[in-house]
Amino acid sequence: MKKEVWRFIDSGSCSPSFNMALDEALLDWHSEGKIPPTIRFYGWSPATLSVGYFQKVEKEINLDEVKKQGLGFVRRPTGGRGVLHDQELTYSVIVSEEHPDMPKTVTEAYRVISEGILKGFQSLGLEAYFAIPRTDEERNSLKNPRSSVCFDAPSWYELVVEGRKVAGSAQTRQKGVILQHGSILLDLDEDKLFSLFKYPSERVKERMQRAFKNKAVAINEISPQKITMDMARVAFKKGFEDGLQVELEPYELTQEETQYVEEIAKRRYESDEWNFKR
Repeated sequence: MKKEVWRFIDSGSCSPSFNMALDEALLDWHSEGKIPPTIRFYGWSPATLSVGYFQKVEKEINLDEVKKQGLGFVRRPTGGRGVLHDQELTYSVIVSEEHPDMPKTVTEAYRVISEGILKGFQSLGLEAYFAIPRTDEERNSLKNPRSSVCFDAPSWYELVVEGRKVAGSAQTRQKGVILQHGSILLDLDEDKLFSLFKYPSERVKERMQRAFKNKAVAINEISPQKITMDMARVAFKKGFEDGLQVELEPYELTQEETQYVEEIAKRRYESDEWNFKR
């Protein structure tokens, strides 16, 4: 049986505003029927702290430290908590809610899309599996996260290796389209990450950082071989093709498309009103 062809865009390292604007533009174009379902890989220049759509920046984020470290800062259109995008491969998936292979519920669609990431980890030789909260306590902690840090706890169907979270993802649905994007960590500087959030006291910060080590891990901490960004790109592209049973066809944006994305970036993701609104 012939596989469905999806579009594949590897946009390389872009500014925080361009990254979020391109994900939004792809959602728009797909909702208008201009493009097929799309998978995109990208990086961040400079390294960036992104916050979830509902996060309260003033209350949770140490903006002085973000500036001091020369990091970018942007609010995502998706929910979830703060993510430091540094030594990672970031992906996004844009597909219609009406696609025959997409379940109607958020968590089940999440599982189907994340199958591609699962296959990617497995092809790198890592025994990844989906986290499924088993107890009431685990389920409640998903509804009321104690920390502003995204990788602090696995959500439903988050990807886990040796009991620790290895990829963090978030999803939004707008205009009949699912946008899921997330981080696949190759390496992680925990001190840098934890310096970017506010805590009631130094002791609380230390305790949370210690606990974090048991909950999250980067690929190169557990992989028997050093995984480079290029190796990750190849593995996860193939992972998405196998996991979603599709063929990915490379595509580069036209000049007009790039201009459209830059307009969204300027209007929304570079504006203080958007980034600091809550």
